[in-house]
Amino acid sequence: MLAKSYGSSVFGVDANVITIEVNVSQGTKFHMVGLPDNAIKESEHRIDAAIKYSGYKMPRQKVVVNLAPADVKKEGSAYDLPIALGILSGSEQIFTEELGEYMIMGELALDGTLRPIKGVLPIAIEARKQGFKGFILPQENAAEAAIVNNLDVIGVSNLNEAIGVLEGTSDIKPVEMDTRDIFFTNINDYEADFADVQGQENIKRALEIAAAGGHNVIMVGPPGAGKTMLAKRFPSILPPLSLTEALETTKIHSVAGRLGANASLIATRPYRAPHHTISDVALVGGGGIPQPGEISLANNGVLFLDELPEFKRTVLEVMRQPLEERRVTISRAKVSVDFPANFMLLASMNPCPCGYYNHPEKECVCPPGSVKRYLNKVSGPLLDRIDLHVEVTPVSFDQMTADRKAESSETIRTRVIAAKEVQKERFEGLEDIHSNALMPSQIVKEVCVINSAGKALLKNAMEKLGLSARAYDRIMKVSRTIADLAGSEDIKIEHLAEAIQYRSLDREEWAG
Repeated sequence: MLAKSYGSSVFGVDANVITIEVNVSQGTKFHMVGLPDNAIKESEHRIDAAIKYSGYKMPRQKVVVNLAPADVKKEGSAYDLPIALGILSGSEQIFTEELGEYMIMGELALDGTLRPIKGVLPIAIEARKQGFKGFILPQENAAEAAIVNNLDVIGVSNLNEAIGVLEGTSDIKPVEMDTRDIFFTNINDYEADFADVQGQENIKRALEIAAAGGHNVIMVGPPGAGKTMLAKRFPSILPPLSLTEALETTKIHSVAGRLGANASLIATRPYRAPHHTISDVALVGGGGIPQPGEISLANNGVLFLDELPEFKRTVLEVMRQPLEERRVTISRAKVSVDFPANFMLLASMNPCPCGYYNHPEKECVCPPGSVKRYLNKVSGPLLDRIDLHVEVTPVSFDQMTADRKAESSETIRTRVIAAKEVQKERFEGLEDIHSNALMPSQIVKEVCVINSAGKALLKNAMEKLGLSARAYDRIMKVSRTIADLAGSEDIKIEHLAEAIQYRSLDREEWAG
């Protein structure tokens, strides 16, 4: 007898329906076709044990399982449950007319219990799109899938419970989640706050400018100056995620299997801080069936690269295109997948190998030329994509022990949101441009107009400080953001002066 159930495969951040056809007929042996990987081929043994443990029999006949479309490679163990239900239906051990009404996914243990799977959210979205009545899946994944409305999400803990749902003998109710309530309840749920940071007012100011204009930042300073501490608090001053951004972010983390059991919607901006030993594939994504990397997991949030020169050169270079295009394309012989990569880059580094170049108290012990060689580990094209270069100095004892309460992240974020609203109006109708940092050169000329005094200041700065030509556009964009924070329609001379000081690494004499 032929039975059909439905599962799904995930490519990129989108899902496709997979039809699982099971034919039980006269003969012997178990056949699995439709380009399954080893994890799916091995499911025969898991399913055999799970069916027996659940009180049923594995048919001793010819069983053919076809995963259609047959020319698309399938991977993972999440097809165990729909295959098992198809076998039981095809061998007439269960009787149900609703097998084809549900999307079904789940990995079976040998005792018939279900283990959580990844990629649940895009599968649930596709199930609703294709008009399925519901989605039967492991209980640990139910909260994530229930983000999708107008779909009966039924979490089950074992094979018998799934059979009960299909035969109508179970009293398990669909999981219901108020997506908007979850979103708005957790939208400001950040663990770290700028109110905990004493001193470093100039660094906080630079990070506020970066958040307001969407600018990438690099912090240069000695060990223990507070670079990592400030970076961890940076997401807390970014504008809150929109519901659309939250769903997109959750989809990526779901596909990568990073949500964890019983997780639902990601309501805060992601913060990713990979170690400097990371490979280029782990950073940008890849694999036989491409999976998202760190830059996609940081989508709509922050990617923090600590000790930037210690990263392999090839790892840093692969970021150049995603930083410009805000997406990354992973190409294989038979498939090409796009992952979103709309992140803000926040980097930090020591000024030299020993860490104490330009330190106010400690002496640098690096040999001549080593500072320049250390800086040259970071390529010019990558630095060209970083708008703000900020020098971080250690906090004094008096600042650390001061009783004065530091400004909270909420207060800073209020100013950032106001500046973002100005930019939203400015770039209304322009595709893919929503912040000052994304302005191309032609729009910079239209939006960043300065008077003769400003031009004279900028010319003098570029000549006296030895600023490179690439610094010009960056200074103009940053000064536009500073003006937006100040509520000024025009870029004033004080806005330009502040922007100029954020180009430390462009100065010819910086590294001696």
